[in-house]
Amino acid sequence: MMTRFFRQLSVVLVLLAGGSTALAVPTAVDPSELYPSEEQERATTLIHYFIDKFHYRDVQLDDELSERVFQRYLENLDGNRSYLMASDLEELSRYRFALDDAIRGSNLIGAFEIFKRVRQRVEERVDHAISLLDRGFDFTVDEDVRLDRSRAPWAADRAALDDIWRKRVKNDWLNLSLSGKSDEEVVDVLASRYRRIETRISQLDREDVFQTFINAYAGAIEPHTSYLARRASDNFNISMNLSLEGIGAALQNENEHTVIRRVIPGAPADLSKSLFVGDRITGVAQDEGEMVDVVGWRLAEVVDLIRGPKGSVVRLEILPADEPLSGSKREIRLVRDTVKLEGRAAHREIFEVPTEDGAHRIAVIRIPTFYSNLDARSRGEEDFRSTTRDVRRILRELRGENINGVVIDLLGNSGGSLPEAIELTGLFISRGPVVQVRDSLGRVNISRDPDPAIVYSGPLAVLVDRYSASASEIFAGAIQDYERGVLIGEPTYGKGTVQRVENLGNGPELGKLKYTIAKFFRISGDSTQLRGVTPDIEFPTAQTSADKGERSFENALPWESVEPARYDVAAFNPLYIPTLRELHRDRAADDLGFEYLRSEAEAASRIDEQEHFSLNRAERRRMREQLDSERLRRLNLYRESVGEEPLSTLEELSEERRSAGPTEVSDAHRVKQEEAANILSDLIHLQRQQLMTQRSADSESDPLEMAPR
Repeated sequence: MMTRFFRQLSVVLVLLAGGSTALAVPTAVDPSELYPSEEQERATTLIHYFIDKFHYRDVQLDDELSERVFQRYLENLDGNRSYLMASDLEELSRYRFALDDAIRGSNLIGAFEIFKRVRQRVEERVDHAISLLDRGFDFTVDEDVRLDRSRAPWAADRAALDDIWRKRVKNDWLNLSLSGKSDEEVVDVLASRYRRIETRISQLDREDVFQTFINAYAGAIEPHTSYLARRASDNFNISMNLSLEGIGAALQNENEHTVIRRVIPGAPADLSKSLFVGDRITGVAQDEGEMVDVVGWRLAEVVDLIRGPKGSVVRLEILPADEPLSGSKREIRLVRDTVKLEGRAAHREIFEVPTEDGAHRIAVIRIPTFYSNLDARSRGEEDFRSTTRDVRRILRELRGENINGVVIDLLGNSGGSLPEAIELTGLFISRGPVVQVRDSLGRVNISRDPDPAIVYSGPLAVLVDRYSASASEIFAGAIQDYERGVLIGEPTYGKGTVQRVENLGNGPELGKLKYTIAKFFRISGDSTQLRGVTPDIEFPTAQTSADKGERSFENALPWESVEPARYDVAAFNPLYIPTLRELHRDRAADDLGFEYLRSEAEAASRIDEQEHFSLNRAERRRMREQLDSERLRRLNLYRESVGEEPLSTLEELSEERRSAGPTEVSDAHRVKQEEAANILSDLIHLQRQQLMTQRSADSESDPLEMAPR
């Protein structure tokens, strides 16, 4: 996978509006001013105290942890191993086993010295890269470039590093050239891009350095512990608001690019259906203004550039995630707007599933997130919005619509309000336990359904995928443990930990610490941590999710178990599962929709695993055309299966998406929803068959029926 560049800039920010889009250009920071402040020393003392005393994991601040912090700090600063040389590593290794003592004693001088060495090397590399632009390149030579150097050896010397950068600049030139830019335009863009890298690192101040180092310490413990300095803390506070303004996307820095990490349901980015997870933003423009190249920019400054007042227009230049070698970019136009709670609210759709004697009407209730308007609730407003309230209303509406079954769609639902997950479970079961939470002292607390009333008692399925996390896993695990319904899809994310956000002082100066204090456990006793929740029936796409989610983190907390809670299972009979699996496999084997999803995932995985790419123009163009041709073939097979006209080019797909306007779900999402409805229809049929068989058996054995008349 592409490594993160300057991970101190990889704080995920939800893009909001408000204020001016003009950038306040910071000045370069003199290296002599890069030293820790007294506030940072106090913050270090407090951070070590909270982690040592209250973190769920028993953390030993010793030489072993020091080495992990050292390695992670270098990854944060030079994750692609493109600036430092082996000689630098040898010299800086004097800090390898000293950082534990430095943290314990709040002595951060070493961390700042490491940063200053990286800054020096970045400045040298930029000068070298720009000098290469005057020479040009021969794109007929057969050589390749290793783009992901995160696991490559450090450059042995300056000559080796020069060659690494020669290939990097050549690759950048080739990409821009293939996108249609002239040589003069390429030189202008790259010179500006490389100088900006130098400018940005020169503008990093001691708050940036401190946050980077402390996050290396926090991240070495486990993935969900992190430090938020004052600027990052401000954005964290904004992202917790229920009413957001902007384009509605979460970003992170990866390898000098600003990458879409998440698109918020109901936001302008989502409704446009033109911005997708993994897309890289390479340029930003205001309305009809000039497009500004933002490759190499700090994440916070890209966010500032994208922000703007509601109703204003922002144009984004995008390098699509699904076209990594093409070099072709697309431009999208978004109108900033308020991302209202309604855009993320539960909503429903009815699917008609053909059967031998008619059709089953299956209601699919889509829940993008577990939400609750806490402000309105605290004010005593009777009509405040929440997941449970909205789903309860939908279920009651469905009573008069001849519904045969309900699917709860949690695809991509990353969690949210824990109380909402507990209360939502209560709509489908009588009173009982829903989730167990164990703290760092081993104490287990059981959260129960607060309402004994059952709103819906009919056939039920829950649809999940690799991105269903946290509160979604609690709900799905409880439904499975109660045997209340069938779980369908992919193994879930595996985020089964609880975090607390601690202010490190009375004001914002010291920032915040987010750290793990507890673990979730299902009522069966199994943790949702690491393994997630395994569906009863797995889709074919599940094979590509084995190393996704929490399982992808090397230092994730382990899976554990506790004593099961006491509970009574509901009506669903798990003996149906083998038959349901067989029916699903037979259907999926011939389903072009699933074949399309599977082949797309496999193609993306092959590209993601590829380390070396040709720098020969003809070969790169051939690879681009081959990838485009294969993708177009896969896409057209699917389109024909659903009655849509085939496309001649992939450009037609972009035009089609732009002209179609907002849609509720993607093609991939629709394929999964339809199959979940099919599986639930199978379950309804099997249950009815069993009921008829049982009634027949009861009738035959009834002595009153057998007596002569």
